[in-house]
Amino acid sequence: MATKIRLARHGRKSKPFYHVVVADSRAPRDGRYIERIGSYNPITNPATIEVDVDRALYWLSVGAQPTDTARRILAYEGVLLKRHLQGGVKKGAFDEATANAKFEEWKKEKLAKIQAKITRLANESESQFKARLQAETKVKEAKAEIVAKKMADIAEAKAKAAAEARAEVEAAAAAAAPVAPVVEKAPVVVEAPVAEEAPVVVEAPAVEEAPVVAEAPVAEEAPVAEEAPAAEDTPVAEAPAAE
Repeated sequence: MATKIRLARHGRKSKPFYHVVVADSRAPRDGRYIERIGSYNPITNPATIEVDVDRALYWLSVGAQPTDTARRILAYEGVLLKRHLQGGVKKGAFDEATANAKFEEWKKEKLAKIQAKITRLANESESQFKARLQAETKVKEAKAEIVAKKMADIAEAKAKAAAEARAEVEAAAAAAAPVAPVVEKAPVVVEAPVAEEAPVVVEAPAVEEAPVVAEAPVAEEAPVAEEAPAAEDTPVAEAPAAE
């Protein structure tokens, strides 16, 4: 049976927690496993790793193949280094006490580095954090300006191309306009004879004959009543004749 040393995911969404397990290569990732030999928590800084070195060495010795991530975890915990030292002991390069001493020395240096990182992160002040955040913000703003400038150049190029295309279309339409017969027929519609007949209606004689009616009093100016005094003068002339 082919075995693998790999990670089995646990934990809730966005907060994973992994078990380092030895399982059958045909089993699903989060399915059944043969043995759990450690754990890995990537949420903390630095990451929290716990591995049973002796059991990991045993499974490596019987042919278990670690995945890429599991191999990095084993190397981080010194499992691969201890396996290498055990190979040197088998070959007679040094004894087991020397191998154990070298492993312990490496482990002390590793723990010192981890502790130094924890101390540095703990002593990091708020001002330093804000300064770093401001620097990152400036970098993001500079990138955003570059992107905005590129987008503006692209938009300007598109507008220019659209304007040129529109000008070409308008020029083509203007060149083709005199050929169209519809434009030449327009003057025929304007010179319709109906517009010339309108003055005949305006000069209707019926409207201008109204003054003739107004001159009717001329006939009344020869009154018979004004000639009556001439008749009255006749008796006056005849009166002396009677005497």
